[in-house]
Formats: sequence, structure tokens, C-alpha cells
Amino acid sequence: MDLECRIASRNRDTSPLTQSGPPNRLGVSQSSLKKTMARRPRIAVVGSANIDLTTFTDQFPKPGETIFGQKFDLGFGGKGANQAVAARLCGAEVFMVARVGSDLFGPATIENFKKLGIDATHVKQVEGLSSGVAPIFVEANGQNRILVVKGANDALKAADVDAAAETLKAADCIVLQFEIPLETVYYTIAFARKHGIRCILNPAPGQPVDMRALADLDYFVPNESEAETITGLAVRNVEDAKKCAEHLVAGGIRRVIITLGANGSLLAGRGVSEHVPPFAVKSVDSTGAGDAFIGSFAVFLAEGVPEQEAVRRANLYAGLSTTGVGTQKSFYDRARFDAEWAGRARN
Repeated sequence: MDLECRIASRNRDTSPLTQSGPPNRLGVSQSSLKKTMARRPRIAVVGSANIDLTTFTDQFPKPGETIFGQKFDLGFGGKGANQAVAARLCGAEVFMVARVGSDLFGPATIENFKKLGIDATHVKQVEGLSSGVAPIFVEANGQNRILVVKGANDALKAADVDAAAETLKAADCIVLQFEIPLETVYYTIAFARKHGIRCILNPAPGQPVDMRALADLDYFVPNESEAETITGLAVRNVEDAKKCAEHLVAGGIRRVIITLGANGSLLAGRGVSEHVPPFAVKSVDSTGAGDAFIGSFAVFLAEGVPEQEAVRRANLYAGLSTTGVGTQKSFYDRARFDAEWAGRARN
């Protein structure tokens, strides 16, 4: 029953960004991956699972004021869960490590993962805690404001990562976000580094971090506001993004991708950076676009797609997600995406 029914060896990269990108931590080149990727990519997501409560309105109320909204939508969300769903819809075998509450939303979230074909063996309920929720307010132009109540997401600990160790060791990539405790994020990055697994970190929502814990991270993927929060450097345009990315790379991160919304994204590595332009879409709701980017990018890389092309594809996948309402419900499956890509890739 769906939710609506229930409640009513580390090689260092010195290659240009225009090449296939860095080998994985086991030293396997992208060209070799293309030849050997007979099985589906295996993506593990260690992160959050929330319920999205989305209200659409033409204006926001003043303090003490009550106004009518236009419409309301309820669905499954959380940055970790969204990224897992995007990766699954793009064709990967996906494993989720998360915590949900002992409320109505907890079992529904686990059931949603299973229904989508995501392995939820390591998604557990926590007694006495609510599930994470995210009230989302969307303006008429598609821009959104989000307030996250973390709930059981804050109960995901390093010991839970260890409990999922065998599953994580089998992954091509581990994906992380900041809606779980930072200590768990840092521990998982160290776990990935130790076991030679590619790791992608989406530092959302933005907050101060220990950059030493991110040293030698494979991919750091903030948006403009998150990059500014973490570095203290304003990101208002592509040139600002380049300076911010250079600062992050100088701190020891291997690759930085700053997503720029309607301006595409900025891909940077040691000594080089490249602006990857967007694809034109008619945006309705931008909620979850960053998660669509992360989840799809992880899959494209694991399939052996060259790095810059993987970013271009992720730009399109993220853009297409804004043409529908909600997060997971707006994500394209692989067949729909491939059809769009075939028509737009030459542009």
C-alpha cells in the first residue's frame, strides 16, 4: 500500500577533464570498465529518508498571517532516498543504508524502497523517534524553500555502516549527503577510502565541515549556496564557481562539481575547470533536481561514461526532473531519459 493510502588502491588523477576521468580506487581505467560492465552498476547510498510535504503558493504569508495555498502534494523524499531512487531508475542495482521512525511513515518508506527494487535490508526503524520530514514551499516560478526535520536520520551511526560493511564493499560507488550526522559521513568516507570504493559527497544542506575529513574525496558536489556556506566564498556566477572550486580542490578534494541550477554545472579538478552548460527545459518544480543529478551521475560514471559526458547527462537528467511535480515522482526512468538524450546530445 502506498503512503497516500496509508495516511488518508588509489591512483592519483592528473588527466585533463576532457578525458575519461580518474580511474576508480582499485586502479581500473574507465576504458576497462566499458569493456567489463556487463552487470548493472552497484550503487550504495548511506543517507536520509524523509517524507516530503509540498505546498504550492503564489506568495508566502507574513508573520501572523494566514493565506490559502494553491495545492498540496505528499510523497517520499530525503536526499539519500531521492538519490537512491534516481540511481535505480537509471538502471543501477541500489542498496540503501538509512534509519526511519517508529511512526506511520517508517514502514511505508521501507515498502517504497522495496517496491522500487532498492535493497532495504539496512533500512531500520528506530523506536521512539519520528521519521524525517521535509515541509517544502514552492513559488510560482518553481523555486523552493525547504525545512528539514531530521528525526530518525540523526540515529544513523558509524556502527550501522559497519553492520552494512559487506554490502558496501561490493559497491562501485558510495553516495553520501549531510542529512545524517557528520560523524557518520566522515566515517563512511574513511571506509570508502580504506576499501578502494569511489565516493561521492553531496554536502546538503550546507554547513561548516572539517575539510581534513574530506581529504582525497573523489567527488564533492554542492550547489551554489552550499559551496558558499562551506567555503565562505560567494558563488553568483560561473567565474565565482571556478574560484570556489579551486579553493576546494586546493584543500585536497580530487573533483568538485558545483551545480548551478539553470546555468548548468562547473566541473573542476587539479589545475583545470570546465563549465558544463545546461539543457533547456520548462521547469515546474526544482525540488529534488540536485538529487537527480547526484544519483544519475553516480550511475553514468559506474557505467564507464567519460567524466565530462557523465556530467552533461546528469545535467539533462536533473533538468528533466524539474518538469514534473515532487521529487522521486518526477524522476525519469532510463528508457525515457535515453530517448531525451538521443534527441539532445548533439545540441
